[in-house]
Amino acid sequence: MTAAVTHPRASAGRADVLALLGLVGHLELTAFTRLAADSALAPTLDQQLRLVHFSAGAVARLDRVVARITELGGSPQVELARFARVLDDFDARTTPGSWWERLLTAYVGYGVADDFCKAAAAGLDDDTRDLVMDVLDGASHAELTVATLAAAAADDEVLTSRLALWGRRLVGEALGVVQNLLVTEPSLARLALPAPGEPDATAPSSDAVGDASVRLFGRLTAEHTRRMGRLGLTA
Repeated sequence: MTAAVTHPRASAGRADVLALLGLVGHLELTAFTRLAADSALAPTLDQQLRLVHFSAGAVARLDRVVARITELGGSPQVELARFARVLDDFDARTTPGSWWERLLTAYVGYGVADDFCKAAAAGLDDDTRDLVMDVLDGASHAELTVATLAAAAADDEVLTSRLALWGRRLVGEALGVVQNLLVTEPSLARLALPAPGEPDATAPSSDAVGDASVRLFGRLTAEHTRRMGRLGLTA
């Protein structure tokens, strides 16, 4: 899968940095609301408490992103608001039918989004890159998902098959979100689709952009395969 973008490669200017911080901040805001909602639906008290804890962690991470946006002279409200509807199509197309599917939806959807942001963060200044990577590394409640789903599917071949199929649907929709971001947000395209070996001031050829897009989606797909493998599910 490749994105139809031909934006010139540029150094990470202030607008590009703020755009990525806005996306990361919005994802943390969304994580807070979704984890809180998940906690209310969790089948056990232990899961409820852990999800509440993860939800609180998302607020702390969001505060760090907001502080960095402000430090760079940006408006947190403006930068987060530009991504307010970024997951609308994903949500509309991936309504879970069970608690297990709900857990997998967050695991796959946030996983792909985090991997994309990490790839884009490579072009940031050191301080902002370190912040983004630290925020994203602390953003996952993957261990709970892995333990819960792996245990549930271990002796249930039907559930295993259903979750594997659901995971394939989820990653397709999540990669579609990434593709749309690359098309509609030039700042993110500049960060996520660098042209190797070309000076920042040089506009890469369409072939170079296409190659960068192939590498990006290959990386995202490989990470998804690894993530599903942790569950014992085929990607």
